[in-house]
Amino acid sequence: MIRAEEVVGSILAALEREPRVNLHSHPIEISFADGIVTLSGEVGGIAAKKLALELAAAQSPVSGVVDRLRVEPSGRREDGAIRDQVCNAFISEPALDAYSVRVLVKREMESIRALEPDRLLEVEVSDGVVILNGKAESLSHKRLAGALAWWVPGSRDVVNGIELSPPMEDNDDEVVDAVRLVLEKDPLVNASQIKLRSRDCVVTLDGAVATENSRMAAEADAWYVFGVNGVVNKLTVTG
Repeated sequence: MIRAEEVVGSILAALEREPRVNLHSHPIEISFADGIVTLSGEVGGIAAKKLALELAAAQSPVSGVVDRLRVEPSGRREDGAIRDQVCNAFISEPALDAYSVRVLVKREMESIRALEPDRLLEVEVSDGVVILNGKAESLSHKRLAGALAWWVPGSRDVVNGIELSPPMEDNDDEVVDAVRLVLEKDPLVNASQIKLRSRDCVVTLDGAVATENSRMAAEADAWYVFGVNGVVNKLTVTG
């Protein structure tokens, strides 16, 4: 039988080999019991978070991963300020203008905008973690809501529990559509310069952008999209 220490050691070794997971500046606590590995701590970015979870899940005999990783925000903010900005982002987004919006405040749900009951976005924020629930009519809308929440300063994680009504089958075309939609919404990115493709929910970005900031923003946007398992950034900087 493989001991817990050996499993933790193999995960640590895998994380050490991944340059986007910097364990020296952002240590990750790892525990393993009954086939389940738990990752805790604060990481430097969304790519580091998703890659750490993927690498941990790939180790034998891991059968499940508990995600307690949080992304280091650019600045700390109160939960109420984060919650209000997430709601404002939803209300200001034309693609979501048919959705009702509700927020959880002091354990009570408050209505911010009451429209269609079958199109509903519910927002809760706890210790910088944005929790989304409700009902969406498309995968793109669910994914857009998640990205908008990630963009709010102070967000440390986004748990996207929005259900689809009616249910939809996911595929790579849906992923590409959602990533393109998110890129088009980002003022730091010129989406027309970027070619997208996805295979098994691994998104490849290709093309030329004006600045390194645009290049990194486009990659982060792709990682922010719910269901994306990996991002290959082939963008070049022309500026």
